This record gives sequence, C-alpha cells and structure tokens, in this order.
Amino acid sequence: MSIITNYTQEYMDGIAEVAGKISKNDINDTIKALVALKKRKGRLFLIGVGGSAANCSHAVNDFRKICNIETYTPVDNVSELTARTNDDGWDSVFVNWLIGSHLSKKDAIMVFSVGGGNLETNISTNIPKALEYAKKKGTVILGIVSRDGGYTKKVATHCVLIPIITDDKITAFAEAYQAVVWHGIANCPALVG
Repeated sequence: MSIITNYTQEYMDGIAEVAGKISKNDINDTIKALVALKKRKGRLFLIGVGGSAANCSHAVNDFRKICNIETYTPVDNVSELTARTNDDGWDSVFVNWLIGSHLSKKDAIMVFSVGGGNLETNISTNIPKALEYAKKKGTVILGIVSRDGGYTKKVATHCVLIPIITDDKITAFAEAYQAVVWHGIANCPALVG
C-alpha cells in the first residue's frame, strides 16, 4: 500500500510545484490578447492532438459560453477531420481547415500541446504547418504548451509554458495544466460576459 501512498503524495506535490512555477505574466499577456480579440470581434481557433484535442473541445465551450468569444476547433467535427486526413494527409489537416475557415489577422489561434509541434523531429507536424499559415495571415498565436514549447513557443505572440518537474509526468502535468490555465483565463472578470 505504501507505493500507492507515496505515488499519490508525489503526484500532488508535483501539481503544487508546477503551479508555483508557471509564469503569471504569460497568463496575463494571454488574457490581454483575448480581451483585444473580443473587442475586435475576432474568432478563436483551438488546435491540439491527443489529450490536448480533447481539451480543445472543452475549452471551446468555455470561451464561447463564459467569455462570449466565437470559438472553434477542427477536432469537434470528426467527419471533416477524417475526410481531410484521408484526402489531404494528417500534416495538413489543420492548415486546410483554417483555410476553409477564412482565418484572418482579426482572429487568434490557441495551441494546446505537450511539446508544441516540431517539423524537424516529425512530431505533431500539423501544428507547425497551421502556425506557418497563421503567421502569413498575421493572426495572433497563443499557446499553452510544455517541454521546450516547440514550434508554438518559437512563433507565439504569447505562450504559457508548463514547466517540467519530472520526466515521467510531463504529459500528465501538461494536459492537466492546460485545463487549469484556460479555466483561469476564461473566468477572468476582464473576459467574462
């Protein structure tokens, strides 16, 4: 039984440690960017894969319902997502969806990702390809990512980096803190309503 007790204590201690190390300034900057997005009546597009994709679906609800920001994610339409994957390939699934959504400089993209995407190592390449397109359009790029932040951190206007405190829980803490951070952002009085 002590292995379970020790693990649970270690996990909860790690959760507290991550909270203390996240840049509050980066969160504040992201909130300010979303306040500006809301004022200019821009749309927010959320992209992510795996568990981060599930977080995108949940966050769409919060940004729409709580903040009254027009928000979408390509992962909510499985038929379109799989058709685009089948016809165009996984690498271009997000960029082609953004083209079809008429992404503009008035809009913003928010990436949820453990590593932020990396073309060189062939990891979550659909994220950097979407962000390359967003850069061409002059779109604000936001992110909540971990590891070194990958391509998202390199090109983001504002990016919240979830720190690594232990290698065996990178994904668990990254995906959990995506939710903690976006919930904090979406419930900020400057964005509510």
